[in-house]
Amino acid sequence: MPGVVASSQGPLTASFESFHIRGLDRTEIGVTLEGIPAANPFTYSVYTPSMVDPENMGSISVMQGSSDMNAPVYNAVGAQLSMTMRRPATHQNLFVQASGGTHSLNKEFLRYDTGEIGHTGVYGFVSGSYSSGNLWRGPGSVSRWHVDAALTKSWNASSDSEAIFGYTKSDQTSWLYPTLGQWQHYGVGYNANKDPSSPGFYEINKRNTGTVYGALKNHFEFDHGLSFDATAYGVEFNGPYFSGATVPVSNGYIGTQRYDHLDGYAPSSASVRTVMHQPWFTLSSGLTLVGSWKKSFNTLSLSYWYSYANQSSNQRYYPLNQAGQWTRSTGYLTANGLPINEDPENAVQQSNTIALKDRISLLHDRLIFEAALKTGMFNRQYTMDLPGASPYKSVRNVFIPAPQVTMSYRFAPAHQVYINGTTGYRLPSSLSSQVSMISHFTGQPTSKPLDPYEPEYMIGEEIGYRYSGVMMANIAYFHYNMTHHQITSSMYQPGTTNMISQIIDAGGQQADGVQLELATRPWHHLSAYASGQYMTSRIGNNVSYQGDYLPTKGKQEPGAPKFLATAGLSYDDGANFGTFNLRYSDAQYATLMNDQSIPSYMTADISMGRRLPKIGRVSPKLMLNLINISDQHYLSGVYGYTAAANAHRGVYGSSLTGAQPTYDIGSGFAAVVSISGNYE
Repeated sequence: MPGVVASSQGPLTASFESFHIRGLDRTEIGVTLEGIPAANPFTYSVYTPSMVDPENMGSISVMQGSSDMNAPVYNAVGAQLSMTMRRPATHQNLFVQASGGTHSLNKEFLRYDTGEIGHTGVYGFVSGSYSSGNLWRGPGSVSRWHVDAALTKSWNASSDSEAIFGYTKSDQTSWLYPTLGQWQHYGVGYNANKDPSSPGFYEINKRNTGTVYGALKNHFEFDHGLSFDATAYGVEFNGPYFSGATVPVSNGYIGTQRYDHLDGYAPSSASVRTVMHQPWFTLSSGLTLVGSWKKSFNTLSLSYWYSYANQSSNQRYYPLNQAGQWTRSTGYLTANGLPINEDPENAVQQSNTIALKDRISLLHDRLIFEAALKTGMFNRQYTMDLPGASPYKSVRNVFIPAPQVTMSYRFAPAHQVYINGTTGYRLPSSLSSQVSMISHFTGQPTSKPLDPYEPEYMIGEEIGYRYSGVMMANIAYFHYNMTHHQITSSMYQPGTTNMISQIIDAGGQQADGVQLELATRPWHHLSAYASGQYMTSRIGNNVSYQGDYLPTKGKQEPGAPKFLATAGLSYDDGANFGTFNLRYSDAQYATLMNDQSIPSYMTADISMGRRLPKIGRVSPKLMLNLINISDQHYLSGVYGYTAAANAHRGVYGSSLTGAQPTYDIGSGFAAVVSISGNYE
């Protein structure tokens, strides 16, 4: 789609994906799976590889410029990504698929559809998969176990219930995110650290992540145009993470409390090489209720969403031997009986959201008006359990109104115009917005809480035209204004591979853009697609920085390329099928001062396959996927923004220092062959 930039870190990954929509990053985009929030409610990281197997994906849709008022999302500033799972088949069958490819990649997938269970009207499926492979850059590996399951029950022609469940357990060597200088020096070899004496040694940098979720969805329709939807859900994301770090033997800190020397060590000026073990979990649950009443040309709906979430994190430092190995039996490092720790955090969040929406359809559904108002009420509490932490506890209460108005008019069967006025919001992300971690080297905070603590808020307008006749086309102009725009600066602590984050309030910002989509209908089994976006953005103020202000007013928004383009071809004659996709992204700034950027890039993918002749009751299929066919080595996006990369003179004359941004490296070439069979 135009305006959408998605980048994968590898052909197989268990990490979160990176994507941007109209210059907004993944933390500003609401994401749902089957109507349940799919993002971490505190950091907004989206672990899409953990939520559902691609073989079970039913649909993916993107809303640009706005979000569904009834959707349970915390952070849909100006876009929403919605995913659904496939429904269970109406008859019993077994589907098996095996895949293999470059970098020792392999995946085995098995799904069983029950058909109707007895005569209950209940249908279900359960699937399981295992995938593994080597990292495409540097040493290390990734493996993933995953389960999907669903049960559906139709009560009548228009009312049904559904229970869904998902489970993932993965183990991946951590990617390292380079600065521009490191990328220019090492290229894709930056991750290749086999030195046991280095904090970046691949054997001690891992992410063991897991996801468990379940939901019960209900839809009921009654007489007189009344309907009711109720969804209850629970989602858990968990660690631990592992990274390399050093700990001073003497004169280090636990919080602001200095210790003379580590327990079991003689006083020394040396440091202990360690692996930092960080167990963590985020657990959220919620209830969404939507009632609708359709009367003649008018549909009125009222929704309520309640969510409760909590998060906990901790750290333990285990010493390494000369070979870079460690065991829990050796015990973790302590001083004065206390464990060395920089992040013993706990968080609780409660949200109450009410939305009222009215839809009026006139002229035989040719003219449609829709107006809505959503109000979000949030309570978020963080505690930092370190000696001397200030603040030790932070409590924030936020009330946010979000109105929305849309209108569309179909003046001919194939022609429609539309105009939208929307708003969206996002609470500040991560613990660093409210409390600070404290360095065990200096006893000083490594970040500062946001002050003032304000949600990011967007007001957007869009006008467009759609055509759906011999071909399909869409052209739109959009504009948005944003206040308290927040970017996340993520940098490695010196001598470690542990990232620390600082939230920067960049203040006001606005953007103007034009989007175009063109698509042909199949002609001799071949169809084509093209899209493009041109967008300009401007920071509206100078940003507070190091006791002065950086002269950022008028600069371009970081992470927002001016031009994006996509072209694609698709072929399907019933037996043979294939697609070709070409994507171009313009250069992107990585700092508010626009003093560092990544160059433009272009990548292309090809997939092709054939449905083989049926063998008995088995319908086999063969596929080949080629990713990044020209093996482009490129930086696909910004991982950690900064205010400035270089030193600058402040508005009031101060000498301000810079900090280097970090970047995502786009996936290199990969080839994957899959063979599958459906047994009915």
